[in-house]
Amino acid sequence: MTAKHSVLFVCLGNICRSTMAEGVFEHLVKERGLQDQWVIDSAGTGDWHVGYPPDERTMKVLKKHGIHGYKHKGRLITQADFTTFEYIFGMDHENISDITELAPANSTAKVALLGEFDPQKELIIEDPYFTVSRNKNAFNEVYDQCLRCCAAFLDTVSGK
Repeated sequence: MTAKHSVLFVCLGNICRSTMAEGVFEHLVKERGLQDQWVIDSAGTGDWHVGYPPDERTMKVLKKHGIHGYKHKGRLITQADFTTFEYIFGMDHENISDITELAPANSTAKVALLGEFDPQKELIIEDPYFTVSRNKNAFNEVYDQCLRCCAAFLDTVSGK
């Protein structure tokens, strides 16, 4: 069976929020036995971390929650992503603005904030890279929000 759906998670540097969401979503899809129905990836709008693995704090939180074996190398969002992926999710309004600016005229992707699926109505997924200095629990909070949003999104697409 070929993939039926595709999703790209996007944040600023592609090492914290978007990779957290990608790892969480991959895990949920595997738990539900739907991995053959999805193409899942993440990207950034800035090039600082291209080629680098996710932030070690992201990986630590994923592992703490039983998500092992997740691998990714940072990359930039490309114009091809707008026709390759059915859904492109940004984490905050700046991401959405950057994504919208990059979108070619032939874009077929649905662009939205991942937080639109948050049952707790937290629309913005704050960047833990910059907030961890004042909130030591920032990466765990991003995980919790990504889990809520990704599960709700998957339920919506799956018709649950």
